[in-house]
Amino acid sequence: QVQLVESGGGLVQAGGSLRLSCAASGNIFGVDVMGWYRQIPGKQRELVASITSGLSRNYVDSVKGRFTISRDNAKNTVTLQMNSLKPEDTAVYYCNVKRYAMDYWGKGTLVTVSS
Repeated sequence: QVQLVESGGGLVQAGGSLRLSCAASGNIFGVDVMGWYRQIPGKQRELVASITSGLSRNYVDSVKGRFTISRDNAKNTVTLQMNSLKPEDTAVYYCNVKRYAMDYWGKGTLVTVSS
């Protein structure tokens, strides 16, 4: 099993910044992709950004140029720096890791962007 603990999130005005962090523990050998998803009530969870163990990054189009995902393989952490936040970024953000075709999820952290 892999345990994920998220930190960060909160309330910010449009144009502001927030930083989300996620620490993985437990049976972390073999963790490949780490990433962040978000979900708005009534909508499907969507991938925001992901990063492989080789540091290849992927972003959803709506956050390109504003969000940056990074990873520390030694500390087993993944971070999402979110700049120029917009009200439409408001959602619950979930940390995700993939290990041997299994998905593991954090409990989620709420990000609210006021206009």
